[in-house]
Amino acid sequence: MKVSIITIVYNRERCISECIKSVLSQTYDNIEYLVIDGGSTDGTQQRIESYRDTIDYYISEKDEGIFDALNKGIKNATGDVIGILNSDDFFYQPSTISKVVEAFNISGADLVYAKGLFVDQENTKKVKRMYPSNPFKKSFLNFGWIPLHTTIFVRKKVFEQYGLYNSGYSIASDYEISLRWFTNDNIKKYFLNEWVVKMRLGGLSTSPKLQIKKSKEDLRIMKLYHLNGLFTLAFKIGRKIPHYLIPQVLGFKAMS
Repeated sequence: MKVSIITIVYNRERCISECIKSVLSQTYDNIEYLVIDGGSTDGTQQRIESYRDTIDYYISEKDEGIFDALNKGIKNATGDVIGILNSDDFFYQPSTISKVVEAFNISGADLVYAKGLFVDQENTKKVKRMYPSNPFKKSFLNFGWIPLHTTIFVRKKVFEQYGLYNSGYSIASDYEISLRWFTNDNIKKYFLNEWVVKMRLGGLSTSPKLQIKKSKEDLRIMKLYHLNGLFTLAFKIGRKIPHYLIPQVLGFKAMS
């Protein structure tokens, strides 16, 4: 089984090398790596070029946003399964993709999802927020449940059959496509009870000034999928509170 990993990046000179190394350090040997750069101007391109021989597909050009960039990656991916690793992020351990592939093989699923961690920007062993998950029940969706997007791995045929990211949503298209998958009974899902990704806290949708915009897009998406509007949104936001509190209470640390 070939696994395509897509990294989209724009002006992340400081951390893109660590992201790339995280992919290259995976013990699973059938990985196709695609890097989609939005025309960075800060030295990111030079960092990527130093790994050019180990990257299967690389393009650097202006795009129309993060979801347009992701769609470029998906269209050029040739793997059986597609996963996303953003430029600020790392796989949890070198065996992560091996565990994901094993989950696909055991379950025969179309989609495998897992658990993720948000870590400090500088000290990536310091967990700021835990994002757990659990076996899926459709009723969970009305209570704001959705897996962390970068823990979701999907067979390429799912994109081919049900479509790419909707670039009409500038910040919440990952939520829309997740609901597209999780409301579809024809897509077989499997929960992998493992931490698979570490994300530096402070991504696009975690910026406080963009939370109102994100919530408005979330409400549009909830209406589209016949969820309970403000009720669902309140639960979706409220679910974050224990995610932040638990690491502080337990002192949970991420693996190196």
